[in-house]
Amino acid sequence: MYSKKTILTLAFTAIFGLSYAQLDKKASDNLLQRILPKHANQFVVEQIDTFSKDTFQISSRDGKIVLAGNNGVSIASALYYYLNEYCHCQITWNGENLNLPAKLPVVPSKIKKSSPYEYRYYLNYCTYNYSMSWWDWQRWEKEIDWMALHGINMPLAITGEEYVWNEVYKEMGFTDKELSTFFCGPSYFSWFWMGNLDGWGGPLPVSWMISHKDLQLKILKRERELGMKPVLSAFTGHVPAAFRQKYPNAKLKQTNWNNGFSDTYILDSEDPMFAQIGKKYLEKQTEIFGTDHLYSADTFNENEPPSDNPEFLSKLSARVYDGMRQADPKAVWVMQGWLFFSDRKFWHAPQIKALLDAVPNDRMIILDLITEYEPVWKRTEAYYGKPWIWNMLHNFGGNISLFGQMETVASQPAAALNDTQSSKLKGIGLTMEAIEQTPVLYELMTANTWRSTPISLNKWLSKYIRNRYGKGTKESNANMLKAWQVLKNTVYNGKEIRDGAESILTGRPTMDSATRWTKTKLNYERRELIPAWDLFIKSSAAYDKSDGFQYDIVDLTRQVLANYARPLQVKWVKAYENKDLVTFRKYSNQYIELIDDMDKLLATRKDFLLGKWIADARRCGNTDAEKALYEQNARNLITLWGDADSPLHEYSCRQWSGLMTDFYKVRWQKFFAATALAMESGKLVDVAALDKEIAQWEWKWVNAQKSYPTQTSGNSIEVAKRMYLKYRAKM
Repeated sequence: MYSKKTILTLAFTAIFGLSYAQLDKKASDNLLQRILPKHANQFVVEQIDTFSKDTFQISSRDGKIVLAGNNGVSIASALYYYLNEYCHCQITWNGENLNLPAKLPVVPSKIKKSSPYEYRYYLNYCTYNYSMSWWDWQRWEKEIDWMALHGINMPLAITGEEYVWNEVYKEMGFTDKELSTFFCGPSYFSWFWMGNLDGWGGPLPVSWMISHKDLQLKILKRERELGMKPVLSAFTGHVPAAFRQKYPNAKLKQTNWNNGFSDTYILDSEDPMFAQIGKKYLEKQTEIFGTDHLYSADTFNENEPPSDNPEFLSKLSARVYDGMRQADPKAVWVMQGWLFFSDRKFWHAPQIKALLDAVPNDRMIILDLITEYEPVWKRTEAYYGKPWIWNMLHNFGGNISLFGQMETVASQPAAALNDTQSSKLKGIGLTMEAIEQTPVLYELMTANTWRSTPISLNKWLSKYIRNRYGKGTKESNANMLKAWQVLKNTVYNGKEIRDGAESILTGRPTMDSATRWTKTKLNYERRELIPAWDLFIKSSAAYDKSDGFQYDIVDLTRQVLANYARPLQVKWVKAYENKDLVTFRKYSNQYIELIDDMDKLLATRKDFLLGKWIADARRCGNTDAEKALYEQNARNLITLWGDADSPLHEYSCRQWSGLMTDFYKVRWQKFFAATALAMESGKLVDVAALDKEIAQWEWKWVNAQKSYPTQTSGNSIEVAKRMYLKYRAKM
């Protein structure tokens, strides 16, 4: 039975058309059981009735902690606030501290928080592959809990999209053979969904489509139970190549992503079939997955439209929206604003305004995709009146690097919220290309959710350290505060570069300082980071049981060693130029030894194991052929990305144990052997020929099958100490 207050609230909602969601108490109770199974009975979950902002309250009553909220996300956020502020705990992808006392701390006076942000968005198309390609329900369940704890209420939810498209095209008369070159392999859905490629890494087994349709049903059920509103996909024109034969009169545009892949085909929005297919797709998707009326659609992702005429762009946009509206009159188009950042030479004010103005303001939401680096809202009059969301992108390709715009993330969401020029700023979000790294940036960004004022970074860092590492000694706590000041002013200072630098170790062998996708420019001097390393090593005994500290000392040591590769490279390059073979061999051997040492370090944490990525991929397969296909997809994405001639090699490089020694090390050994041989004969090494030879070897590696360790080896702190003793004096 509803309370009298709830009945009045529902009636008021019906009269005035306001949104109201009844709390699913069971879903919140279940989340408590998953997060804190030994303490769940010390919490009470209650409903708050609210007409507008998401709100939570925390109080103590009758020896229990009362978590009150208007939906499951608010309840979960209340729980995480309590864990952070009263229990000094933390839950991240890379380290967890849930060392709670048997009797939970009392809340002396009621805490109440409301979010000034209607939407808290999460995910990027790319995240679904750079991090999530091989996730099962167990991993997804953990992530949805993380989302709820961190206040996310608007997740992109595109698992199983290929199943819906298969159903639609089958109903249109396409055969399995005609679709076999359309659907790509599981590592490449993000770019298939965005119309950048067809078929690569396939053919996709039907068993995958079915299993991931079932997985999506579980994902959506859980997200909706917790009060989230998932963003599903919509049609933007990408059709199978066989469309040309089946519909010879269709108005198609042949386009190419220019990254080594074949042409794809885009159905022109002027063609009557565009709206028909868009309607079919949304109807089928709704039939299978339901809807919350939010649809992601990105036209011309990293592909330019055929015309920059504002009238053309306006009509195109109107037709895309109309395809949604015909199937769902309540449809809201959620657009990634990446194109306005990545292709600014095309998208000037008249073009952007025309594209956006064609859709009613209350039927479109723009994601300012990389606001922490370049707030596009400031040069578009806040997207010309459209509701928009402030996002942190932060990571590209899943590359492993300590990096971030920490001061910006702490201050600028609130600054934009309180700026009279920000117009219809409705939310904040996380749009990284990959996750499961750099946890501090994600804890910091989501700390904005329940406040409208800037975060005092030094105060916040002090709490973060306490929650992450647990209670150390007076000396170790002081050391960690100093160490994090160094980190804040070096790797996390956000200056000069857009995203984290890679190490030259992971680049295809070269004598240059960088390659196209191995960008080694740092936003600090290498020596400036070393004092943080000193302090972590000095304090390690105080935190030897801390999961978060163990991850951080490995990650920091990894970064320092990765940085050291460049000075070593300079030495062997100079020896080569001086025709000094003895010195060349000395420093090239040290370079190889550095790779081996990094591999040993990374092997101490599951976060850095190649074996887990490969094993998870193979586990998705039901047959030997499927397992082999998925392993090939997994290997390819993080190395060549495409074929042996791929221009994207190293875009998604990873500093992982197994990959360091079995891939990067072997490439460098081949390079050094060929270079030394040339030096012995008094010749210059043929770099172009060697590059081609290495590319062919890489392609063989991509198509090989081999298992790698899935369990850690060695103690993180002890191995980090060994690396410190070996390398610190050299730096």
